[in-house]
Amino acid sequence: MQLHYRELGQGERTLVILHGLFGTLDNWQTLARRWAEHYRVVLVDLRNHGRSPHAPEHTYELMSEDVRKLFEQLQLPADRTTLMGHSMGGKVTMRFALDHPDYLAQAVVVDIAPAFSDMRHQDDILAGLHAVDFTTCTSRQAADEALAQHIPQPDVRQFLLKNLYRREDNSFAWRPNLAVLDAEMAQIGEEITSDTPFLKPTLFINGGRSNYITPEDKLHGIPALFPNSHIATIPNAGHWVHAEEPDQVFELVEAFVKQGG
Repeated sequence: MQLHYRELGQGERTLVILHGLFGTLDNWQTLARRWAEHYRVVLVDLRNHGRSPHAPEHTYELMSEDVRKLFEQLQLPADRTTLMGHSMGGKVTMRFALDHPDYLAQAVVVDIAPAFSDMRHQDDILAGLHAVDFTTCTSRQAADEALAQHIPQPDVRQFLLKNLYRREDNSFAWRPNLAVLDAEMAQIGEEITSDTPFLKPTLFINGGRSNYITPEDKLHGIPALFPNSHIATIPNAGHWVHAEEPDQVFELVEAFVKQGG
């Protein structure tokens, strides 16, 4: 699996960024440009997303291995590399850090905990994505109207519509591998576990209006696996912390990466 990626900036330190479920590397591009003024940034499309290849399986072990191969391909220096991920990408980051601690100086996890996630909240999104009939859909507006039957929130629909693209025959399609993601949804919600904790510095960024990181996670789940971690809460942000409070996320990550692990 050779993941699609995009590089910005240069410098001694490298920040690798992983998006969440139904996302693409484009979701982080605005912040990445700002960080790229100071160091090298690598934006990644995870398997079954964006422009990366589709595959029949979608587990954290496999996604962690995909990222490991990319690290080796890019010859990233372990003592100067930070891996950061949001939501599903955050769980990939945790899995990678626990599986391959020698590849990283530090890690950043954005609004997700190691605990099991009930993925039923994705049912409406999947229903909306499947509701778009590409045999008759001829515009983004038509796709939006189909999504709206299941997804009333305009901001969520706009996020999903970033996955819409035209094929060579000029018809529309979704970039994510919906069939596999639908079938593997239970795997996407699975708990991240390990017999050995990740001892290097880890920053957890939590949206104050999000319930993806619970008080129990803060007290037990996160410290058990990431004993050298700090949880920074951004009070006015929900789950999409980087979209809702980009300046605060920029500053938190900027300061953490500069520390260098």
